[in-house]
Amino acid sequence: MDVANTLSQLWSTSGFCMLFSDWRQIVMIAIACFLLYLGLVKKFEPMLLVGIAFGMLLANLPGSNMFHPEMWDEYIAGNMTITGIFHEGGLLDILYIGVKSGLYPSLIFLGVGAMTDFGPLIANPKSLLLGAAAQFGIFAALLLAITIGFPDNVAASIGIIGGADGPTAIWLTSKLAPEYLAPIAIAAYSYMALIPMIQPPLMRLLTTKAEREIKMEQLKPVSKKQKILFPIIVTIFVVLLLPSVAPLLGCLMLGNLLKESGVTDRLSDTAQNALMNIVTIFLATSVGATALYYRFLTLQTIEIIVLGLLAFEFATFGGLILGKIMCKATHGKINPLIGSAGVSAVPMAARVSQSEGAKANPSNFLLMHAMGPNVAGVIGSAVAAGFLLAVFSL
Repeated sequence: MDVANTLSQLWSTSGFCMLFSDWRQIVMIAIACFLLYLGLVKKFEPMLLVGIAFGMLLANLPGSNMFHPEMWDEYIAGNMTITGIFHEGGLLDILYIGVKSGLYPSLIFLGVGAMTDFGPLIANPKSLLLGAAAQFGIFAALLLAITIGFPDNVAASIGIIGGADGPTAIWLTSKLAPEYLAPIAIAAYSYMALIPMIQPPLMRLLTTKAEREIKMEQLKPVSKKQKILFPIIVTIFVVLLLPSVAPLLGCLMLGNLLKESGVTDRLSDTAQNALMNIVTIFLATSVGATALYYRFLTLQTIEIIVLGLLAFEFATFGGLILGKIMCKATHGKINPLIGSAGVSAVPMAARVSQSEGAKANPSNFLLMHAMGPNVAGVIGSAVAAGFLLAVFSL
């Protein structure tokens, strides 16, 4: 055996040899490690950010051959089949099938529904208006993205970041602009984690201290019958109105029905825990894998991150402005701070509303009132995504 030749071959086929062939690979590995730091140490959305960052790391380690975006380009062009991807793709290509088909986001929504209490929304239906107002961020960012030159389908995917709902952003982007999935998903989850920093300055800027001090009346009780009928009625009405939203909204409401019915506790527990955890691992890792260095390190990625921040700001603005209008219309019975919870980051946005209200008035307790717009925002972002898919996939 020629030891020198063998060692030379081992070196030439190793990742270390290929690592310095393109400096962008090193940059992406550093970014992945930084995101791991944010998730593990700073605890920024760790349940998803850790998986996304590790998927990014795996895909950018030279020689790993775990994800092949060119193969998916061929699939979109009709030159590759799912069977072909199973035979020729890497591990992360196979996991990505669940993203591309919309399976993972829908199953995540099943778990979210099983963990969500729609009682505050049912007790105060006006909360639905605040949840709808917060979707202003989606359409404002959409228009801005089109204005600076993004194609309509990509602009729609960027706009959905304003819904503050990671699975919805992944679902819509995988349908309309899969090549931008990584920056959009990373922006969505990063800004969701930063809501306690993003929202309070706007909340204090747009509301007066007197408005923040407003104490709201206790919510009326909601019956078991109302909670069971709610997911059924919402599903029938919304899916008939906008069929494209059926995968997300249908799974959300099915999960909620499993929780509220009282006869499917084991199924509800599985959806909330085991299923949710398994799908989260597959979703996060395969989404992170799409952040390959030669597609991620572009000027457009920076533009998407900036537009995502603006989308969150506009969403908060929309909810707060309608909250102020409703405060005036009800002669001070509604604290406008709960409008900012209309973004669908549950329950973080509601907690921020509670925190700001308590700072202005220590005896103020807005959490349950803010949960109404908060869960309405989940429905609103899903409906907005269905609408954008219906419009821009034509």
